[in-house]
Amino acid sequence: MKIAILGTGAGARQHAARLSALGHQVIVGTRSPDATLARTEPDMMGTEPFAAFHAVHPELTLVTFAEAADAGELIINGIDGTNAVAALTALPAASLAGKVLIDYAVPYIYQQPVDPQHSWPTPWGEMPRLDPVDTDSLAEQIQRALPDTMVVKTFVTQEQETVVNPGEFGGGDHTMFLAGDHEDAKTAAREILTAYGWNDIADLGALAAARGLEMYAHFHTALGLALGSRFGVKIVR
Repeated sequence: MKIAILGTGAGARQHAARLSALGHQVIVGTRSPDATLARTEPDMMGTEPFAAFHAVHPELTLVTFAEAADAGELIINGIDGTNAVAALTALPAASLAGKVLIDYAVPYIYQQPVDPQHSWPTPWGEMPRLDPVDTDSLAEQIQRALPDTMVVKTFVTQEQETVVNPGEFGGGDHTMFLAGDHEDAKTAAREILTAYGWNDIADLGALAAARGLEMYAHFHTALGLALGSRFGVKIVR
């Protein structure tokens, strides 16, 4: 399958490498391929420049967002939550119409003014706030902006290196969640998750449940900081 991954961050790279290893043709989209390949410094999270990653994975095609979306039979959104809706709606509508879009972005707002009464310091700075939150979600915003696209929210409750290789924890015996309004999109997401090695996939229902999945990001971060390591999550029924 031709799979377009929009974004070149650490999470997008995990999916690109894993899907390529699984035999898919992976097209990576970025705002400017030339600018992306020209960067020589790590990003804000310390991720190495994309050119170094691409040198290890020359089989990956790097093109613009529009070219990737047009070529992909299935789309994975790895654009940061602040810019995702604007970037996706700027694409030609026909390039996304009728396609499944898997969204794993967290709608984090970075570098916001710090209120001392509500400060949450972390090793990398102030914890970003979520927007939207509670009564809406980024996934729902994307779905409203792209009514002809089938949006499904998943991958978002684990670090992406765990998403693509769940066997690192407990032999893979932990739980992944998804939510969406389109059964075809959920089926496509399940197929990818199964190929990654997930055995327990919990369907949370309509896309509105993406609100809970996105808000879980803060709890997951708190757990990771307390444990000092990555971890898996298992729902015991």
